[in-house]
Amino acid sequence: QVQLVESGGGAVQPGGSLRLSCAASGITLNAYAIGWFRQAPGKGREGVSCISELDDTADYADSVKGRFTISRDSAKNMVYLQMNDLKPEDAAVYYCVTDPDYYCPGAGNFEPRASYWGQGIQVTISS
Repeated sequence: QVQLVESGGGAVQPGGSLRLSCAASGITLNAYAIGWFRQAPGKGREGVSCISELDDTADYADSVKGRFTISRDSAKNMVYLQMNDLKPEDAAVYYCVTDPDYYCPGAGNFEPRASYWGQGIQVTISS
């Protein structure tokens, strides 16, 4: 059974940093493209970042470009989302997603159709 589990969320002040982690069981993350999505209260789901399975090419939404960095640690079977200079508009529940057919469309586009989603982790930005 495949399971994705996010961790590392919490409450920070504007300008602060958090590193989200996505751990997997039942699959080897370095074999798949991995996406990060977020959803704020009352808003739709938004693609944030994606890392490709072939060469770890990363893509970012314009709203986070230059502040967020996606990476993977194959030895630990983990994917990370380093979030710096956090802004109030970054507050949301963040999800990592993947499946064997998942892909990163590129050019700031993100594929929301994925078989495996984590349970989500809350990120709160508050002064």
